[in-house]
Amino acid sequence: NPDILGSMKDLSNVQNNYYDSVFSSHSIEHVYIHEVNIVLKEFYRVLNQNGFLVITCPDLKSISKLIVEDKLLEVAYESPSGPINPVDMLWGHSRSIKEGNEFMAHKCGFTKKTLMGVLTNAGFKSVAGVEIPKHFDLWAVAQKNKVEKEEFTNHVKKILET
Repeated sequence: NPDILGSMKDLSNVQNNYYDSVFSSHSIEHVYIHEVNIVLKEFYRVLNQNGFLVITCPDLKSISKLIVEDKLLEVAYESPSGPINPVDMLWGHSRSIKEGNEFMAHKCGFTKKTLMGVLTNAGFKSVAGVEIPKHFDLWAVAQKNKVEKEEFTNHVKKILET
């Protein structure tokens, strides 16, 4: 029972400056790299002035370590959807795609540095990120307002602890 159905690229059915937060979990990698700024600007637009965005996505840096070790097709971890290997993390969950869920395909990816860069380019004034290599994840928090570094760091810690 989602509150909103639609595309991240077009949130025109969502009011400007309305939401306190947007949580984007493993979705940004499902758009092409040239569409990422469009999506982030839509997230930015719907957030109120003190609003913040939390994004989580695969971490190309930690996934690349497995590739360099020639473990492209080896199981990296078990998920509720079954075994996950670097191919799944890079290009989308193979089994789901094979079953016809082509929307599961990944069309781009990020390292912490590139994710921070696209968030800044989309207009967010405060950005912070963390790599979680044991889960092959990146987490980022971005806020519309410029916040003092210590205050923002504490804010980010609270968000990521929940």
